[in-house]
Amino acid sequence: MKQIAVLGSTGSIGTQTLDIVRHHPEQFRVTGISAGRNVDLAVQQAQEFRPAIVSLASRELAEEARPHLPAGTKVVFGEEGLIEVAAGTDADTVVTAIVGSRGLPATMAAIDAGKMIGLANKETLVTAGHLVMERARQRGVSILPIDSEHSALFQCLNGERRADVLGITLTASGGSFRDRTRAELEGVTVAEALNHPNWSMGAKITIDSATMVNKGLEVIEARWLFNLSYDQIHVLIHPESIIHSFVEYIDHSIIAQLGMPDMRVPIQYALTYPERMPTPTERLSLADIGKLHFRAMDEERYPCLRMAYACGRMGQSAPAVYNAANEVAVARFLNDEITFLDIERVIETVVERHDPCELHDLEAINEVDKWARHLASTV
Repeated sequence: MKQIAVLGSTGSIGTQTLDIVRHHPEQFRVTGISAGRNVDLAVQQAQEFRPAIVSLASRELAEEARPHLPAGTKVVFGEEGLIEVAAGTDADTVVTAIVGSRGLPATMAAIDAGKMIGLANKETLVTAGHLVMERARQRGVSILPIDSEHSALFQCLNGERRADVLGITLTASGGSFRDRTRAELEGVTVAEALNHPNWSMGAKITIDSATMVNKGLEVIEARWLFNLSYDQIHVLIHPESIIHSFVEYIDHSIIAQLGMPDMRVPIQYALTYPERMPTPTERLSLADIGKLHFRAMDEERYPCLRMAYACGRMGQSAPAVYNAANEVAVARFLNDEITFLDIERVIETVVERHDPCELHDLEAINEVDKWARHLASTV
């Protein structure tokens, strides 16, 4: 039986991870969960899965949850609590599903503890890919992608020589506003931006999908996961989200991974690799779908993707600054402080005012992150 800990258990990826456990109780046991501020759902999850440890965002929330947790379940809080869930249980696999850069210290702790990482937190590699991948190599730890695109690429690369790869293509749904011109984005509402046509995701990643920041983060993540140059990484708009990504080889053969848009498939594959098991997801029928459509990526329409490539190529601290500026800008948009188009303005302003520098440790990353967040909150 595989022992798993889930960082971000009450979010979209976390709840779907636990749904997989629910469907395969003979295969998985949950040893720990971190749940942020959602006390009610954390308590429900703890009562159902009976983990050894539950972490919440603050001492107050931990004390609120304590009387309702199963006997023997320890409750912790804050960053130290996250690290304890990640590294301090019998889990052999840690699913990192926390949104944003907050999950980085806990992910590093899990790697140091020798846990396999099911990576759903792309910001971890965006901000610290050089540190994370080197630490995983030193510890002999596998990092298996949970994002549907990176899981697709991982599957398409299985059994193939990396030297034979010509390039990879990440597919993008286009997000909530894929059929609107830039002029039609003036004045769009938060509710409109959160209405994704294909995927059920959390608020932050849904906004990122609409701005194409999400795809930009995935491009940077793919560079670290698959050790490719940015010239080998491409993006194609595919509105149906049936082809999740594909690899082109030097003989011009293309291998793609297809399936219905359901995150439980890549989550389960990361948990069971190299084996496969049945899932509760809908089967794909290409006959029923009939047609698949594709559009070339327009970086004038989606300038946030262009900025992601530029920051990735600059390297050093630039990707971390890009990510931090976006996190603040999205939060400001969700709070009705700025407009949708202001998100890209904030990111561009912060990136332009930053001089990239080397990031040798987590402390340096934190300093750059704080600087970018402060500026992004004021421009």
